[in-house]
Amino acid sequence: MKKTDLVNAIADAADLSKADAGRALDAFINVVTKSLKAGDSVTLTGFGTFDVRKRAARQGRNPQTGATIKIKASKNPGFKAGKALKDAVN
Repeated sequence: MKKTDLVNAIADAADLSKADAGRALDAFINVVTKSLKAGDSVTLTGFGTFDVRKRAARQGRNPQTGATIKIKASKNPGFKAGKALKDAVN
């Protein structure tokens, strides 16, 4: 499902116009992004939790040359599905 399909599904399910559904989805994405940038997590009970996961600096290998390289520490967004979502998928 692509963003356009999701907007259409939200518009149908919530009886909204496609423009309103698109703005609502964009607002949701912006709020989650800002919260994660601030270091907060976003929990939607039954659905899941968006959070920031820290990866430590480490050494890796360049696959072309085999040379050892340093990989910097980084922060990556993560998602952990809630019980209701897991149950609905299984």
